[in-house]
Amino acid sequence: MASTSNSQLPFSEIVKVRYSDLDAQGHLYFANYLVFGDEVLGAYMEQLGLSIMDPLNAPCLIFTVNIHCDYLNEIAGDSAIAVYAGYGRLGKCSADAVFELYDNSDGVLLAKGGLTQVFVDPKTRQSMPIPAFYRENIIAQQKELES
Repeated sequence: MASTSNSQLPFSEIVKVRYSDLDAQGHLYFANYLVFGDEVLGAYMEQLGLSIMDPLNAPCLIFTVNIHCDYLNEIAGDSAIAVYAGYGRLGKCSADAVFELYDNSDGVLLAKGGLTQVFVDPKTRQSMPIPAFYRENIIAQQKELES
């Protein structure tokens, strides 16, 4: 099912809100907005060639050092949410990832947010440059980030 959203972000997946995702008031528990954004961002990262499921063999670790979310509209149970993800900024050793959540039935923006990622050497646990292949793959999807 395609979303009717106006997002400019390059990657999306539809997430179904389950009963276990809700709070006692019957709408999406506030932290799950972040979970939905992070899960779809992880799928985008995998598509870009950065396997995050096997940290022992990954070229880097990624630490989230900041996260935020603007809650714009309520998300009820049994909803289908179109979650979009991409990047808003690429630095030398860090990047700002962004996400947007839309009602898949009518395209209404429900929430938007982002997180700052720091790329970390697995052995030294110190920041390192974003791997060249990953930067190139992001820029291939989002030409506006090329500097």
